[in-house]
Amino acid sequence: MSISYPDLSERLLWTGWVLLYNYCVFSTPARPPDMNSLETRSTFALSSIFALRMLGLFMIIPVFSVAGQQYHGATPALIGLAVGIYGLSQAFLQIPFSLLADRFSRKPLIVLGLALFAIGGAIAALSDSIYGVIIGRAIAGAGAVSAVVMALLSDVTREEQRSKAMAFMGMSIGVSFMIAFSLGPWLTEQVGISGLFWVTTIMGTSAMLMLLLVPKVTRHYRVAPQGYLTQLKQVLGMADLNRLHVSIFMLHLLLTAMFVFIPSQLIEYAGIPLAHHGWVYLPLLLISLFFAFPSIILAEKYRQMRGIFITAVVAIVLGLIVMALGYDNKYGLLCGLALFFIAFNVMEALLPSWLSKSAPIQSKSTAMGVNSSFQFLGAFFGGALGGILLSMHQIGLGWAILAGIAIIWLLVTFQLNQPRYLSSIVVTLPDTEKMDDWTSLLLAVHGIEEVVVMPEKQVAYIKVDKQQITDTERQELSRLLNQELAI
Repeated sequence: MSISYPDLSERLLWTGWVLLYNYCVFSTPARPPDMNSLETRSTFALSSIFALRMLGLFMIIPVFSVAGQQYHGATPALIGLAVGIYGLSQAFLQIPFSLLADRFSRKPLIVLGLALFAIGGAIAALSDSIYGVIIGRAIAGAGAVSAVVMALLSDVTREEQRSKAMAFMGMSIGVSFMIAFSLGPWLTEQVGISGLFWVTTIMGTSAMLMLLLVPKVTRHYRVAPQGYLTQLKQVLGMADLNRLHVSIFMLHLLLTAMFVFIPSQLIEYAGIPLAHHGWVYLPLLLISLFFAFPSIILAEKYRQMRGIFITAVVAIVLGLIVMALGYDNKYGLLCGLALFFIAFNVMEALLPSWLSKSAPIQSKSTAMGVNSSFQFLGAFFGGALGGILLSMHQIGLGWAILAGIAIIWLLVTFQLNQPRYLSSIVVTLPDTEKMDDWTSLLLAVHGIEEVVVMPEKQVAYIKVDKQQITDTERQELSRLLNQELAI
């Protein structure tokens, strides 16, 4: 099986993606402002885990509709199922994994999810029938630990640094998405489709090794654990969380529909061959990252998360309107895409951070699991919608429909409330064998929401709501920590 890809363009484009990937995922986290070494290392490791999983997932998408025809029993419907079954498995199993992660250690669950991802890739690589590939992809998707990874990142970062950490993770996801669409065709030409599945297995195994860089965490909450159904019902009953779930659904529905809808227009109206579309996405991604990261810093520093979030949705609406009016013009398409990419990267970083602030402390992973389920369902329905829009053969109307969906989303976001902002105190663990008693005394102080203990590093993060702390409680907290606190 051979997929043509121009040699010179291929090498130059791949070099550009590698440099960008190394900068955003590896180099940049090495020197984030105000993050301590533990946060830096954990952000690097968990962002890399996310990036490796996303690469393994998305490299298949641009080639399987062609390369999948070589399998015994392959039909267009079964090829589509082989691509989409991963997302459906993820959507259905995010919540069970997340409920478990709120009760047990998160790291073993992440290892289990990555092992399923690697095993599923191996099964698909060894298969010579389309049914074997479908089974392998379903097993790979069963490792639904995206929300667990994000919850662990929120555990090991202070509240004030969380948006930065989530921004790095969001950028790693965006960069991985773009790299995969350029790397997939090239790797398939080199090693074949079965070799591409083996690459996903290697990536899953490598991601497990990255987890060694993340410290062991013990969490202590003010609120007693709830039953599984009670906890899920509480999360689903929170209006602001539901608006965030709708937001991630809409974001990925629009993204996936756009990527199904726009390639043919870049070929027809912009005169850009399919093999060169990476040249379009690379500079647009660079521009979007240039604007996105400062926006995240401003949102956190000046507590304007709601305002920047709504502005990003407005940018998506404007980008889609520009493409609806100027789809038959190269510059109209590129300007609309630029607006969309800038807003997309801002929201990819903002949404997890906002979710972790708004979710109940003891149900953080569950809330993120529900959110991830909505994300994968959005991608699934976005693909279907993109196919419908293509079949309509009315490009302007298609973009107008997407813009209309974005306007409905904008109306939903106006009802969002500003999230609560907590502060973090980093303290050295006391020399005591009664750690549970010490954390219980801390949690008894009104305004202390959570204590995250990392025994390997001999430190603890104490998460405080400053608006709830009185002078008396501040003095009691200072006594327990044996240090004067200015909060």
